[in-house]
Amino acid sequence: MEKDTNRQFAEALEICRKIFEAKLKDYGPSWRLLRPSSVTDQLFIKAKRIRSLQIKGETKVGDGIRGEFIALVNYAFVGVIQSRMGFVDTKDMDAQEAMKAYDAVAAEALELMLRKNHDYDEAWRGMRVSSYVDFILTKIERIKEIEDHDGRTSVSEGVDSNYLDIANYAVFGIIKCMEDGIA
Repeated sequence: MEKDTNRQFAEALEICRKIFEAKLKDYGPSWRLLRPSSVTDQLFIKAKRIRSLQIKGETKVGDGIRGEFIALVNYAFVGVIQSRMGFVDTKDMDAQEAMKAYDAVAAEALELMLRKNHDYDEAWRGMRVSSYVDFILTKIERIKEIEDHDGRTSVSEGVDSNYLDIANYAVFGIIKCMEDGIA
């Protein structure tokens, strides 16, 4: 059976969107208070947990790898939003505005995937899920360095492109988990 990356990617993004929207109902856009370094650290925690679960082969808190990939997508989108809007001391948007911002970033991630998947010719399908996690961790380290340099880079892409790459690798992780029946 031929696999349809565009359809699978859209389905994975919809799963992430539903979780994000449900959490907005529970907490509102409380993430607006996160400073850039806190978003980066949250991404780090999620990626390290996936790596730990892959190495140890078991979880003691019950949440699985796929859920952590979903969290990576959602926090990466939060990172892009925060990068562009800045952090605040009190929530400054409602759930509808948050979803509009989320959807705009998700559309950017999809467009980026389409361009890169064209150039790389579905190379992600031949990669191991553990490599997605390692690449995500590398992107997080790059973001930390950029943050330590007050957002300035000399020749490298900025934080937004790294956040979008993290989201896309995480979506690929979700797709692989769904294909392999991994929770």
